[in-house]
Amino acid sequence: MHDFHLADLIYKAIREEAEKNNLSRVSKATIALGSIVEHGEEVLPENLKFNIKMLAQGGIAEDLEVEVERIEGNQWILKDIEGDK
Repeated sequence: MHDFHLADLIYKAIREEAEKNNLSRVSKATIALGSIVEHGEEVLPENLKFNIKMLAQGGIAEDLEVEVERIEGNQWILKDIEGDK
């Protein structure tokens, strides 16, 4: 679970963005993911999705759909969230 830390950072960003936009529920998040290495291993999109969904259980993003787009570089960007007010 070397990518859990990154998933936690992204989930916190999703919650902050939801709060800024007065969303009561988040249904989808789109993340741009570069080549990020945590604890000597590259963060894989499928592992990242799994961990974000696990973190979302019981919160405003309970049934979150996570879309990951690969990008160049070694960064991540929360591109978009969708949900209900």
